[in-house]
Amino acid sequence: MRNEMEIIFDALSDNEGFARVAVAAFIAHLNPTLEEMADIKTAVSEAVTNSIIHGYENLQGYGRPGGEEGNGIHKPNPGKVRVCCALEKNILYIEVIDSGKGIQDVERAMEPLYTSKPELERSGMGFAFMEAFMDDLEVESAPGQGTKVRMIKKIGVGGWIEHQC
Repeated sequence: MRNEMEIIFDALSDNEGFARVAVAAFIAHLNPTLEEMADIKTAVSEAVTNSIIHGYENLQGYGRPGGEEGNGIHKPNPGKVRVCCALEKNILYIEVIDSGKGIQDVERAMEPLYTSKPELERSGMGFAFMEAFMDDLEVESAPGQGTKVRMIKKIGVGGWIEHQC
């Protein structure tokens, strides 16, 4: 049986924690190990943070078309991040999608220590962490069209150490 969930939220740094917890809650019934849970939460955090920082350039909000006003205050439209998850037995599929500025050179962006935002003291390890913590990682992106990060994690397949007395 396949189980799916999807959340869409504003591209604001405050929502990164929300995404982590939502995905963790979605897989909780599988009783993942603490390590599996930490790996998944870290990978989701990195993907969402990339969308916010790089895809939308950490903007606090774009103006809405037509300049809608509310109570004399311009309402921001920060862009959206979409997190889609699916579970098939013990396999978790995650997609983190934005409609931001996209990535010019995906291969280069995935190199460890490469960052397009050195002025923000970014480590350039986001994709490297995602790749290390998940079983599979794919990135699709086009300039001006956004980015889709696909990750797969098998839950409950870690080796067990037998305790001998």
